[in-house]
Amino acid sequence: MTLPHADLLKLKRWNTPTIYNGWEQITKSDVARDAFNVEETRDFMPQMGPMVGYAVTLIIEPSNVEHRKQARAWEDYREYVASQPGPKIAVVQDLDKPQVIGSFWGEVNANTHRALGCVGTITDGAVRDLDEMTNAGFKALARRLCVGHAYAMPVQWGCEVQVFGRSITPGQLIHADKHGFLAVPAQDEARLLEAAAFMDANECNTVIAAARQGAMDSRQLLELMAEAGQAFGAAAKQKFGSGGEW
Repeated sequence: MTLPHADLLKLKRWNTPTIYNGWEQITKSDVARDAFNVEETRDFMPQMGPMVGYAVTLIIEPSNVEHRKQARAWEDYREYVASQPGPKIAVVQDLDKPQVIGSFWGEVNANTHRALGCVGTITDGAVRDLDEMTNAGFKALARRLCVGHAYAMPVQWGCEVQVFGRSITPGQLIHADKHGFLAVPAQDEARLLEAAAFMDANECNTVIAAARQGAMDSRQLLELMAEAGQAFGAAAKQKFGSGGEW
């Protein structure tokens, strides 16, 4: 499904851990193993805040010059990206990893993809032209920076990819920021915004409020925190049938 654009803008107001807190209340997935990256990512534009979009997928192999023989690879790949609903996040699997030979991303591709409706990328390879990518308004989560592009070009696209220990399918909703990313299962999209908003408010109304009370002795504070934790769990259970992290 595709959420209304207004809902995507609202999801972008929270960081990815907050979205996770809502997601864990509504999903049937394993919240300890599914949906999020299991390898460390680096957000090279943390000042841009979270990005939210639907995955367009690509596989590259910058070390392999043979891919240059694909005459229409660039044209066909760009047509694929343009044909998908946005906003979009380009999710790129680099077959060279753990080595990083060259970057698919730089000033030109960032601006090209921005024009095609992409808000950023998640790549387990590299990025370069960091300032120019930032100026384009194109966010990047990547493994590292590098200098050159080598033979980076589209090899396969519109397919399942593996990045940072997680499988991503085309069209999958992704929320990402400096903490990592959450690739939302399709069946969880509809209630994600409601769940994230509720759990954020639930924390503010209970456990955070208790922790920020004025001066009191430690016994009173501990009792208040215990009561707040119970209230937090009770609210989550009433809403979703589960107790949340507390």
